[in-house]
Amino acid sequence: MDVVIFGATGMVGQGVLRECLLDAEIGRVVTVGRSATGQSHPKLLELVVPNVADLSSIEGELAGLDACFFAVGVTSAGLSEADYTKLTHGLTVDVANTLVRLNPRMTFVFVSGTGADSTEAGRVMWARIKGKAENALLKMPFRAVYVFRPAVIIPRHGIRSRTRLYRVGYVFLAPLLPVIRALAPNFATTTERLGRAMIAVARNGYAKHILEAKDINQVSVD
Repeated sequence: MDVVIFGATGMVGQGVLRECLLDAEIGRVVTVGRSATGQSHPKLLELVVPNVADLSSIEGELAGLDACFFAVGVTSAGLSEADYTKLTHGLTVDVANTLVRLNPRMTFVFVSGTGADSTEAGRVMWARIKGKAENALLKMPFRAVYVFRPAVIIPRHGIRSRTRLYRVGYVFLAPLLPVIRALAPNFATTTERLGRAMIAVARNGYAKHILEAKDINQVSVD
């Protein structure tokens, strides 16, 4: 299986990149982003582009791929609805349109978040926009589309979030994370399990197209 990862420098993206590089059944790993991951591996090809929404200059490297792991995400804090829509829905759809044209047999795995609003009509802005992006992807003619809605994600293997607010939050939450996992095992997952689950779904499919935290943990075990 040959894969492409968008958002490989973020916390979730780092997790899935690590698992892809460790997976013996994945032959080629392409990363696309505005900055390099800084990693080196025989099967890793890093493509740095100034505008991720415009992939015209690298289309030749994006053909013949079996799966996309889309882990690009920004916090809605401080953003207007228009700006958040552009970065969350617009960017995702632009990338997906290019990939489905180049790889109609591709499986597209989109990292959303728990609480995303599929009705697109709720009061919470970020949830509406995430739901809008999910709905747009699920209508596209990929071989399959899967939406991941993780809740609490525990970083492993030295992985850190690039968002300062999240990093600070993890410092305060760190002592409580084992308790959260013990009391609510279906609410929390790790970057390792999340990455493995994304690979498993791309490789084997899944009964549901929207996976909540419980599903993510289940498929990563299977």
